[in-house]
Amino acid sequence: MSSGGSAPPAPVRLLAPAKLTLTLRITGDRADGYHLIDAEMVTLDLCDEVIIHPSSTSTVKVVPVGGRSPEAPDGGWDIPAGGDNLVMRALELVGRTAHVEVRKRIPPGAGLGGGSADAAAVLRWANRLARRAGSAPEQLVSARQAASLGADVAFCLVGGRAHVSGIGEIVEPLGFRRQSFVLWTPPIEVDTATVYGAWDKLGGPSGPNANDLELAALAAYPGLRAWRDDLEEATGRTPQLAGSGGTWFVPAPHGVLGGMFPNGGVSAVQARTIGRL
Repeated sequence: MSSGGSAPPAPVRLLAPAKLTLTLRITGDRADGYHLIDAEMVTLDLCDEVIIHPSSTSTVKVVPVGGRSPEAPDGGWDIPAGGDNLVMRALELVGRTAHVEVRKRIPPGAGLGGGSADAAAVLRWANRLARRAGSAPEQLVSARQAASLGADVAFCLVGGRAHVSGIGEIVEPLGFRRQSFVLWTPPIEVDTATVYGAWDKLGGPSGPNANDLELAALAAYPGLRAWRDDLEEATGRTPQLAGSGGTWFVPAPHGVLGGMFPNGGVSAVQARTIGRL
């Protein structure tokens, strides 16, 4: 029997997929200090879940699923709160309020764009609402606007497979390729700005394995080297660094992870490419 009142709006559940930078070349820098890049990025099926609850005020709750220290309340992950959180900034950009719960599977500081993916999920939600309300395409949040939150947010908004340039705001979609990777994430949270600063101090070297930031990441975080070597020993392949790090990855057929890491590979996961959401 109806009570006569309307039911509250149901929460909206969204996927926020990780991104993987397959190639990264630094082509210059701007007067404001931002570096120009030439990169190929893909979207992976490793996803956070973003749950948007209607609210008159904006709040964000992050619930780690796993984490470096599962017994700790935050999973042992250092995740910004308040105005420094990209989800909060995304809500501000689109002029909306909500309580957002992020069930986090993408480790922060790993070069996989976890925070950017969560922010991009909020932007996709806002764009969807705007389309339903009849907004013209030019009124939707664009990749260039998304980049104002962070360079990787632009790609995460577009998704799929793309050529990325500028500081990350120029995203040109490419044809989908089915690919599978083993991701090996050490318990080292890497700060992107620190790695770019190290790259500048090193004189801007070209890096091995199609990533100009690899040498800088190793200089700034020497502990990454042992994890790279472990993955190479386990797979017999030369690992690549994911963006500024600290995840290492190798291409590998799906389903081989158990054979490579008989002890379960605490920090290793297997992920496949997916298309645009």
